[in-house]
Amino acid sequence: MLLKISGLSRSTYYYNMKMCDKDEKNKDILVAIKEVFTASREIYGYRRITAVLNNKGIKANHKKVLRIMNRLCLRPQSKKIKKYNSYKGTVGKVAPNLIKRNFEAEKPNLKWYTDITEFKTEKGKFIYLLS
Repeated sequence: MLLKISGLSRSTYYYNMKMCDKDEKNKDILVAIKEVFTASREIYGYRRITAVLNNKGIKANHKKVLRIMNRLCLRPQSKKIKKYNSYKGTVGKVAPNLIKRNFEAEKPNLKWYTDITEFKTEKGKFIYLLS
């Protein structure tokens, strides 16, 4: 009789009743999720919150935690992506120009100059190239 008056279908009524029961069952998990989220300074996402809850002994599936977080509008703050910039300013020392483009010597072995280039590899070792 009430369904006819309200204009709701029978399936909609029972679906809404089922959803109300689901919220009542998850009340303790809902409170725990809010506590963990605020304790993490609103950084943790649903995966980390699920791990923390499971470590505390509260068994919760990650899908349930995600659904509750979406319902409560709990969104973690995302990291700000820093744009890559290879400029490091003036690095190292510039050697003084002692020869001043005068490459001719009066005797052999008077002027010896070289250029050393340094490369850092993935393992942190340096490779030196002489030219």
